[in-house]
Order: sequence, then structure tokens, then C-alpha cells
Amino acid sequence: MTTTGHTGSGRARGIGVALGGALSNQLGATSGSLAFPVIGPVGVVAVRQVIAALILLPIVRPRVWELTRAQWWPVVLLALVFGTMNLTLYLAIERIGLGLAVTLEFCGLLAVALLSSRTRTNALCAVIAGAGVIAITRPQPTTDYLGLGLGLIAACSWAAYILLNRTIGYRIPGVQGTATATGISAALFLPIGAWILVTTRPEALTVLYAVGSGVLASTIPFVADLIALRRVPANLFGILMSINPVLAALIGATLLHEHLGTPEWVGIALIVTANTTALLLPGNPPRPG
Repeated sequence: MTTTGHTGSGRARGIGVALGGALSNQLGATSGSLAFPVIGPVGVVAVRQVIAALILLPIVRPRVWELTRAQWWPVVLLALVFGTMNLTLYLAIERIGLGLAVTLEFCGLLAVALLSSRTRTNALCAVIAGAGVIAITRPQPTTDYLGLGLGLIAACSWAAYILLNRTIGYRIPGVQGTATATGISAALFLPIGAWILVTTRPEALTVLYAVGSGVLASTIPFVADLIALRRVPANLFGILMSINPVLAALIGATLLHEHLGTPEWVGIALIVTANTTALLLPGNPPRPG
């Protein structure tokens, strides 16, 4: 990584690429949700994982035959966590909507940042984030507790995803470990996806929505992250990623006609504020690995 990319026009391009990747990620989730009525979240995730592997593996070409046992175990765990993260997120999106599901998932990144540096300010951030979660999950007769639980499982999976990526980054050069994990996850979902597609016989548009999810929510953000991290400091990149819940809520409201009340918007704002504050603290890794 060069230092020249962190100044002037290079930083501006990096910011633009990072924000574009975040927007692509949420548009990909939106595209996938349009296929839910026919093939369901499981079918969409299966297609997404396979598409991501088909694009990523030929680019990276990981040397899997050279991996040792110490390198294989975090890769396999990452594959399982990767699939769990995407599956629980999409199941949550189906039940509670894009904005709330992505906001709850974002608590995983916040937890990693908070636990990496235990200070009074971090404790305050945790309280703010907790208030945001309570605002979103406040008990009501119509509260979908299963959907909220799936969103929180996605958050835990994302935290594990970050930590495993950091471990793999220490043991395997480049992004070979991440690419290998993506391939394993795709192999696990392939028979499930094939069975769903055969039994449901979706129209071409439905398949296109699912494929769009794989491209927009996996491939483009992955490439955008790599480009952006060469041009902006890591802490700024992490703060830029805080826009994801806001983008998800806005896209969900405009494209998917999801209604969010004042408490939900307040909860989203509190979680984004807590995350941004935590990432600004010295010593807190905004996005390890």
C-alpha cells in the first residue's frame, strides 16, 4: 500500500469508491429480496455464494494444495461463518426489512471495535448502541422476534468473519484465504441451490435478481474495498462503512416500500453514531482483515 494514495485526488477517489461499494452492497441485497417470493432467501444466498466464487476464484487463483493444517482450519471456519452470515441476514431481511436487518448486522463491526479497546468512551458507545438496539427491538404485539434474532446472529457472524479474516491475513498471503473460503461456502450451497432451482423452476427475471445479488453484494463491494483501502486510511474507511445502515434504510423505504417509524430511525441513528465514535477512538481497528 502506498502513502501517496492517501492524499489529494487519490483520497477523494478512494472515498467515492468506498461509498460506491456500500451502495452496491445494499442494492445487491435489494435485488436478492425481489427473488424471495419464488426461491426464498436460501435460494438467493445459494446463487449469491456460487456467483461470488465463480468470479473471485479465477481472479485470485488460490494455491489450495500449499495450505497447511494451521492455515486450513480458519479457512473452513470462515466458509461456515460466511454462509451463516449471509443466510441469517437474508432471512432477517425477509422478516423485518432491509434497513433494520442491516442495522442489526452492523452491531457485529461495532462489537469488534468496542472490545478491542476497553475505555470509558467505549463503554459510552456501548450504551448508545444498546439504546439504539432497544429502540429498534422494542416489544410490541407485532414484533418479529425471530427476525430480530436472525439479525443479531448475522451480527455475531460478521464479528467472527472479521476476526477470522484477521487470522487468515496473518497466515496466508493476499486474499487467497478469503477466496478459498468463498469457494468452500459455494460448494456447500451448490446442491441446495440446485435443488431449489429445479423444484421451483423460476423465471429468468427471478434468476437475474439472484445473480444480481451475487455481483452487486459480493463481487463489486469486495473489489471496491480493496481499491478504497489503497487510497484512504483504515479508520476513515471504517467510518465510511457506517453509512451502510442508512443506505439500507433509505433504499428499503424507496425501492421496497418498507415503512420505518420514528423509533426505528432513532435506533439506526444511535447505532451509526456509536459505531462512528468507536471507530474514531485511537487504537480501535475499524475493519480488521
